[in-house]
Amino acid sequence: RKAYHPSPFNSQFTEHHKSELLSTMARRYDSSTTTFSPEGRLHQVEYAIEAINNAGTCVGILAKDGVVMASERRVTSGLLAPAKTSEKTYKLCSHAACTVAGLTADANILIDEARLRAGRYEYQYQEHIPIEQLVEHVCNYKQAYTQYGGLRPFGVAFLFAGYDETHGFQLYQSDPSGNYSGWKATVIGANNQAGKSLLKTEYGSSSQGDEGETKMEEEEKKDEDEVKMPDLPEALRLAVKVLNKTMDGTAASLDKMELFSMTLDEDGSCVHRILGAEEVQAVIDEVEAEAASAGDA
Repeated sequence: RKAYHPSPFNSQFTEHHKSELLSTMARRYDSSTTTFSPEGRLHQVEYAIEAINNAGTCVGILAKDGVVMASERRVTSGLLAPAKTSEKTYKLCSHAACTVAGLTADANILIDEARLRAGRYEYQYQEHIPIEQLVEHVCNYKQAYTQYGGLRPFGVAFLFAGYDETHGFQLYQSDPSGNYSGWKATVIGANNQAGKSLLKTEYGSSSQGDEGETKMEEEEKKDEDEVKMPDLPEALRLAVKVLNKTMDGTAASLDKMELFSMTLDEDGSCVHRILGAEEVQAVIDEVEAEAASAGDA
């Protein structure tokens, strides 16, 4: 008699056999960035995206009068000398900045590329580069590393914040595949789904709404009207709330987070600010006081 070999078309082909077959197929196709698996997937790009899901969380929130970006700082050792500049937030040009989740060494290559592109555009056209054009250039550079042999994808995701006269303040997210998308509020890095679910409920919800309004009426209003954008102090508080939810530690502290804001001054120029320790502590205290009052109510 012939030895029995289970077949996917045989009723006796178990789930265990299926999972073994799929894992074998994955191993066969995950060594190359440029080869599609039979399911149409690029495993190396997916692994790069998965690496970012374990990186420090970054939050971006669009406000009426600016953009807020908050980042989780991960201190690996108390013996490390404190960094002289931020390792999470980088200025790209006078009207654009970004935060990084993933491998900082990979991010440095892309940040240099973005700065070079912004400088060349301004030299050539004597005006600032549009934000989306700058983001698209970086993403095209990233996409090339998923298509040519011998290269690995960049293990980094970005939140880009910027301002231009045509579209005002903007917030974009990009991942190692080269995709990018515009957002009003988003989260990248560890526990990003928990952060996004909080943003869905909190972003645009007025804390001083009418007491008589029901939840259903509020939802109908949200559907009918455009989502109401918060002002800068509200956006900072919301960013801290999101980091509180996504970080492993229970309580927020100064050494675990970094807050950045981009606003316009009286002359219409962009102002990039990483908040000082006292300002960050003030925002944390406001969030804790708000949570305490909500608990009492």
